Amino acid sequence: MNELPLYFDYAATTPVDERVIQVMVECLGFSGNFGNPASSTHAFGQRARQTVEQARQQVASLVGASPEQIVWTSGATESNNLALKGVAQARGISGGHVITSQIEHKAVLDTARQLQEAGVAVTYLVPNAEGLITAAMVSEVLREDTFLVSLMLVNNELGTLNDIAAIGQRVREHGALFHVDAAQGAGKVTIDLARLPVDLMSFSAHKVYGPKGIGALYVGPRAQQKLHAQIHGGGHEGGLRSGTLATHQIAGMGTAFALASEHLEEEVARIHQLRQRLLEQLADVPGLRLNGSPTERIPHTLSLTFVEGEFDAAALGRSLAYSATSACNSASQAPSHVLLALGHDARLAGRTIRLSLGRFTSEQDIDRAASAIKASLSAPAPFWAVARP
Repeated sequence: MNELPLYFDYAATTPVDERVIQVMVECLGFSGNFGNPASSTHAFGQRARQTVEQARQQVASLVGASPEQIVWTSGATESNNLALKGVAQARGISGGHVITSQIEHKAVLDTARQLQEAGVAVTYLVPNAEGLITAAMVSEVLREDTFLVSLMLVNNELGTLNDIAAIGQRVREHGALFHVDAAQGAGKVTIDLARLPVDLMSFSAHKVYGPKGIGALYVGPRAQQKLHAQIHGGGHEGGLRSGTLATHQIAGMGTAFALASEHLEEEVARIHQLRQRLLEQLADVPGLRLNGSPTERIPHTLSLTFVEGEFDAAALGRSLAYSATSACNSASQAPSHVLLALGHDARLAGRTIRLSLGRFTSEQDIDRAASAIKASLSAPAPFWAVARP
């Protein structure tokens, strides 16, 4: 059996923490906590309900929210859809104006295009050279009929960190609602929704060492009566998201968020040191470009473009599990819309890799990754790429 490559794709998904797995297993099987938490009045259902509410508290605690403000979904994609479509439909979907950016996740961009087809005007902000959206940019395009602004906390390809406090303050002064996709930020940066001027925020468990298929949407007080459900059939989750709750997945997400809260500072500090170690070892690579702000960013995600020399992506792929683009683009193999928005052409986009570090990345992994990257740059070009007279 071939040896697996080193894992440097934590931004795409994280392995489930063993402590999370143990909690999830305890919710399965007849001897476990398997009851229906939504409707059962007997002891099995009540036990499951207690588990669900404990997890809701754990998620809320990490982000400074109240438990009743957390709505379970299947992941950040559904949360984004519920936020954008839900607000638009609650006000009457025809007309009005929404602001987002060109470098959002496809779950926001594709949903925004759906709103456009239904008659909503949408402005797609162009990021600055550092891959950031600023409050000034938002202010310039706010209109009287703007009812929603949707921008991400951390960019999934670049790792850049938007100043959502400043943006949110401007949006609140205007009177619109502010939605933030925080799938890449939860567990990596401090989030305090008790203080932040944010009305809706999306989360996903599988970015935080929890299971796939479970996420949440924070619904703040200003958005409570301005959100239309997208899934109907029983009125669960305060009428915002019907369906039998998956106790094992919810318990897993709660535990994952609790662990993230417990270890956030030390984990971020450790990953910052690993990132610096990697960049120092790559400092002598000619034409290496770090995409995005060098300071306003999380340490976990690096977007690197090799401007000069030969780059053998196939050789690197045998050593490292990395992304040539974000997971949301990988199905089409199209150039990254994020890099194109930053001004890269298709050639440079094709010479860009995303490396993302995580909980199980070691110093040895960093050293081996640096060696593999340098080897992929010094490898001879394949015969079909050599120009012939």
